[in-house]
Amino acid sequence: MAFAKINGITVHYELIGNPDSKKLVVFSNSLGTDFRIWLPLFDELGDDVSVLLYDSRGHGLTETGDPAFTMENLVDDLIGLVEHLGIKKAVFCGLSVGGLIVQGLWGKRPDLVKKIILCDTAAKVGNAESWNGRIKTVNEKGIGAIAEAVMKLWFTPDFHAQRTADLAGYSTMLVRQSVEGYNATCAAIRDADYTEAARSVAVPTLVLVGDQDGSTPPDLVRATADLISGAEFAIIEDCGHIPCVEQPEQLAALIDSFIRKA
Repeated sequence: MAFAKINGITVHYELIGNPDSKKLVVFSNSLGTDFRIWLPLFDELGDDVSVLLYDSRGHGLTETGDPAFTMENLVDDLIGLVEHLGIKKAVFCGLSVGGLIVQGLWGKRPDLVKKIILCDTAAKVGNAESWNGRIKTVNEKGIGAIAEAVMKLWFTPDFHAQRTADLAGYSTMLVRQSVEGYNATCAAIRDADYTEAARSVAVPTLVLVGDQDGSTPPDLVRATADLISGAEFAIIEDCGHIPCVEQPEQLAALIDSFIRKA
C-alpha cells in the first residue's frame, strides 16, 4: 500500500516494477470498484511488465475531496500521480470510466502516452436521463439499492451461476464505495464527451469489449474504435463489463501482445 498527496487529496496507489520500464502499464479502474479488480491479471502478464494501479477519486482508499468533482479532476489526478512518480511515458489502460479518464489524459497530456488500451468504454457513455436517475436512486436509497442490477451489467449469467462467492465479493466492493464519490463519478461520466479527443488519438490504440457487456455494449465500443485512426478492436468472449475479473487470461493475452508490438 502506498499513498501520495495529489491535487489536495490522498491517493492510494501501488507501483509494481520500474517507473522507467518500457513496458509500464498504468491501469485506471471502473465506476464502483477499486484497483484490486486488476489483480487477476498479474499471473498472466509477462514478468517484464511493470504496473501502476491506483484508486480514482472517491473510490477505494483515495479521498473524495470536493464532492462536486468533475472528469477534469479525475484526469488531473492521474496526471499528478504519474508526475509524482517520475513516469515520463507509459501505456495507459482504462476500463469504463477509466477509459474516459485515459481519453481525457490524451487530450490534455499526449506527451505522457505511449499507447492506449480502452476496455469496455466509449467516447460518450450513457445519457443525462439515465445518469440522473441513478444518482437520484443512490442519494435516496444507497448504493445497495442498485447492486443487483449493476452485477447483471458487470457479469455474464454464467458468472452469476458458477462464481457465486466472487459475485458476492464484487457486490460488496460496489456497495462499500463512498456514496459521494460514486455519485460525483456518475455526474462526471454524464458530462463527459471525448468524441473529439478520440478522433485526435495519434498513438497505437487497442479497444476491447466483452461480448455480453451490459454497460457499454460491443456496438457502442466499436463506434469509439472507429473514431480512432488505426485502432485495433477485439471482442472478449464469454465476458461482461469487467474482463479483468471475468476473463483475465483473454485480457492479459491481448494486452501483453499489444504492448510488445513495435
